[in-house]
Amino acid sequence: MHGRGLPTWVMAAFFGVAAAFFMDQGAARAAASALSEPDQQCLACHATEGLVKKLPNGETLSLHVAGPAFAASVHNPMGCASCHAEVTLQNHPPVKQKIASTREYSIARTEACRQCHDDIFKLYGGSIHASLLREGNPVAPICTDCHAPHAIQPKAREVMAEVSCRKCHDAVFGAYAASVHGRARSKPGNTHVPLCADCHRAHDVTAATAGDTVKNACLGCHPATVASHQVWLPNAARHLETISCPACHVPGAKRRVDLRMYDSVAQTRISEKQGVPQFDSRARFADAKGTGLDALALQSLLREFSRDGAVGKATLRGRLEVSDGVVAHQLSDKYMASRNCDSCHRVGADPFQSVTVSIAGPDGRPLRYDADKDVLHSAISVESMGGFYAIGGTRIKLLDWLFVLALLSGIGVPIGHLTLTWLFRRYAKKIGGREDS
Repeated sequence: MHGRGLPTWVMAAFFGVAAAFFMDQGAARAAASALSEPDQQCLACHATEGLVKKLPNGETLSLHVAGPAFAASVHNPMGCASCHAEVTLQNHPPVKQKIASTREYSIARTEACRQCHDDIFKLYGGSIHASLLREGNPVAPICTDCHAPHAIQPKAREVMAEVSCRKCHDAVFGAYAASVHGRARSKPGNTHVPLCADCHRAHDVTAATAGDTVKNACLGCHPATVASHQVWLPNAARHLETISCPACHVPGAKRRVDLRMYDSVAQTRISEKQGVPQFDSRARFADAKGTGLDALALQSLLREFSRDGAVGKATLRGRLEVSDGVVAHQLSDKYMASRNCDSCHRVGADPFQSVTVSIAGPDGRPLRYDADKDVLHSAISVESMGGFYAIGGTRIKLLDWLFVLALLSGIGVPIGHLTLTWLFRRYAKKIGGREDS
């Protein structure tokens, strides 16, 4: 209906816009009141949308700080000057400050984080991310890549949409999101379901294949794993030691055997020396044909590392794993996991068709070189494969026969000894009986 004034719908729209405007103004005033007076002075300029600084290299450095977000952040009580002590109202902007690039500026600003978070910096310093940064990797994550510096919220379990890891690991995160863990985590209230940092840790992130970090994360959430597997899986603890969880819990995954080089005395994985890369060159030298290490070439490579200042003799420990990190995150529901022993314990089993030999790189990431699949069942490999052998599992027939002979000997010798003792005593009794008569 129309009256003498404006139409009803126009009036309604006007009041709606006015209400929204005053609500926004109210929120802005509430945010401003939560800030100190010096911070309000800073935000008088820096809250301006689109405030930027042009750098000599042509890049644009954003100088915008959202007032409400900063007011709600954990950094609000400290104020702007805590992280920007070099800036004052008298010298702003700093005349002497030269910024070569946005990346250089971000790295330099992490020193402000170190002032309060030195313990976190120590953890980060030993991580794979810090290693990439030291190598000069232009996308190696630093503090501000994962934490918006002016909008950091109190520590809380992240929701999947806010996971910072996906910025660099989108393919891996996509695999995780579709997995049994990702589907469960996406449901409301399921904050107990593991997210990236629960398995890989937040700041001291290490290579996934280094040590037992990921395996222990699995067992931490599934403490009954060994007991539940023992019901149907012979020697369950040994299987869990030499087979990665995804190898059985990702149906249809392409798998391989990775033969890891270990120091037999120190019981540690052999690592590449910092600044002295040798593994690849030695492996290529041993693999003269370039077709992958055969049994003799593998034996030669082990000898090289055995006399290279190692405490003990270089040996191999095999591990059955999936082909890449994306596949490793495609975990399915447990009822879909492989429980077919024949998938591995048969001649020509698929997981044993792809073989690599590896050592740990300086940052923990594995350095791998392809090997001929026949190294797993060559008689020449008997000595070096001791850390991976399981009867029928690697199909080194010589070892299988030796095992059987040893078993028969272990049983036969005592039985033979008892039989001979019984026969001797019986014979002695007969002789004694004749003499008495």
